[in-house]
Amino acid sequence: MRHTSEKRDSPNGPLPAAIDALEGQEWLDTAATGVRRAVRALPLGKGRDALRGLWLGHPLHPVLVQVPIGAWTCAGILDLLPGESRAARRLVAVGLAAAGPAALAGWVDWAEQRPRQARVGLVHAAANVAAVATYTASLVHRYRGRPVLGRALGFGGMALATAGGVLGGHLAYRQGAGVNHAEAVPVLVEPGWHRVGVPEDFPVGEPVQRMADEAAVVVVREYDGRFHALAGRCNHMDGPLHEGKVLEGCIECPWHGSQFRLSDGANVQGPATAPQPRFDCRISADGQVEVRLAQS
Repeated sequence: MRHTSEKRDSPNGPLPAAIDALEGQEWLDTAATGVRRAVRALPLGKGRDALRGLWLGHPLHPVLVQVPIGAWTCAGILDLLPGESRAARRLVAVGLAAAGPAALAGWVDWAEQRPRQARVGLVHAAANVAAVATYTASLVHRYRGRPVLGRALGFGGMALATAGGVLGGHLAYRQGAGVNHAEAVPVLVEPGWHRVGVPEDFPVGEPVQRMADEAAVVVVREYDGRFHALAGRCNHMDGPLHEGKVLEGCIECPWHGSQFRLSDGANVQGPATAPQPRFDCRISADGQVEVRLAQS
């Protein structure tokens, strides 16, 4: 088992440096591999895409965590006030009930992340599991007539959930987990038509990569001579779509299996949750294939 500790200085202080170093802990990969295999084996069917947030247009996990975090925060405030023990106890229970769906959505997202993200995500999950265990103990002691211990455990659970939230923020905002990696395409492509080749350059039914200004574009020629073009890097994790397969009017990312409809860029299968930017196509008067970023 390898254990590396990549020490990276941070101008922002020791906490960001410590979290950065967590990304390099390769010894976590063994555990991550086993957990990833278990999560992918769950018989979730179409529920997997629902948990990913395909229907919402962005990951569902950040939405679901609002309930347990909000309930536990309110419980902590009520624990500081006299005569509110019953309300606080109910809020702790609400948070525990909501933690399960939030965690499941998070695990489904985590199972498709890169190794450095997965390492941080594993510790993020461990902190949240510890928070749930601590809040469970808090609820038990509250019901058994030990309110002081119950409150103390509640504040301990809040500290653990906060630590998990800090790591979750690092995942989302520092490491880009769950963000739309194709969001910059409209900035990289100038308005107007861009030449990408002649029809003979594009084998029928095969994805071909071309460039439109600074953006990669994947172009597919259909049997009837029509052309379709989408942004060439998958919005989920930047996978190269030109290395994927064309399946029943869709193109499948070779990295994680996201599928996008060629006609309009709609995502029909996750883990991607956003549609893929689409380009209009035409044949110019002199026989050139041209693409133009479609207007949303």
